[in-house]
Amino acid sequence: MISSGVLSLVRCPACHATLAGDPASLRCTACGRTYGGGSKDFLDLRPHETFAERTKYLDEALHADARYERVSPPLLGSKIRNDMLRAFLQPQAKDTVVDLGCGSGRALLWNRDWRAQVVGIDISPFFAQEARSDVDLLLGDLRRLPFADATFTKAYSLDVLEHLSPEALAGMLREAARVITPGGLLFVYTHVRKNAAIARGLRAINALARQLERMGLIDMRQERLRKSDHLNPLADIPDLRRVAADAGFRLRKIRYYTPIVGGFVENILMRLAEKRLADRARIGGRAGAGGGGADVPADAMTEDEALRAARAEGKRRVADSRPTRAVLGALTLAMKLDLLLFGRIESGPFFALLERTPTRQPAPSNRQ
Repeated sequence: MISSGVLSLVRCPACHATLAGDPASLRCTACGRTYGGGSKDFLDLRPHETFAERTKYLDEALHADARYERVSPPLLGSKIRNDMLRAFLQPQAKDTVVDLGCGSGRALLWNRDWRAQVVGIDISPFFAQEARSDVDLLLGDLRRLPFADATFTKAYSLDVLEHLSPEALAGMLREAARVITPGGLLFVYTHVRKNAAIARGLRAINALARQLERMGLIDMRQERLRKSDHLNPLADIPDLRRVAADAGFRLRKIRYYTPIVGGFVENILMRLAEKRLADRARIGGRAGAGGGGADVPADAMTEDEALRAARAEGKRRVADSRPTRAVLGALTLAMKLDLLLFGRIESGPFFALLERTPTRQPAPSNRQ
């Protein structure tokens, strides 16, 4: 949606001056650049500047399974991330919050009970239909945020930083520091390259997943595609502290998350269930295409179509089946053991709360 509230927040991404006009055609009152058009559900405030670095999340292929189209309740890994977001950030009705790299917009939908003024921004237009109708969304670049200085008291960014180069990460954090008030908070979930010894357990699970895929029991193609643009710019936690400080943040709180139980649940159990649904969809598609038992070509339903059908069926079951939700809820509780057992062990994935320091301007990045 495009509310009057979000129209009062947005500014020109180039010069941060006020925008005038209607949502379909906004014009900067200072530099004269124009923005908008394309959708009545979200504002297009992408900068006119073209960046050499382009995320693969703009590619249609990454969204072929259409998982973004329908938002399910937070379960499994998404439940753990959302619970940590709520525990660390603790937004209140008085806060103004931005989701930096909001994806489908699902976290905005899950946390409507905050009653804060919230807005999501992403470079990719694959927003869920529910998000388009219920929350404020912007199409924009995190390196040129279309907001004035100190607009937000709190912000968060989930599964985003690992997709950025060191230069893009520095630019994104500097912009985040600019639009967050001094003393304001930024919650992030990402990972560094350095892992602890316990990560061997996850590597073993991933090796098992590859073996099961070779046997035709699971399909990991879409997951590999989603991770294919991981640039992993952070070397270790000291590097995180340096990069954050360069941008104008200090690390206030951190909790590590090495998903051993979670890796087995999501990379093995869920993929086995998904493959079974995909196989059933493919068989059903061929039977339907065959009419009265006539021969059907082997490609009557492609693997991508079957995967999309499987994920749609999975989301339907989550929405309609109480037993399915109960099973997934139990698995989610089991996955929280990873936080209880390993949350203090410094390793790759982590949840961090960054506080905007009171300096007037963040220091320029000297990172190569």
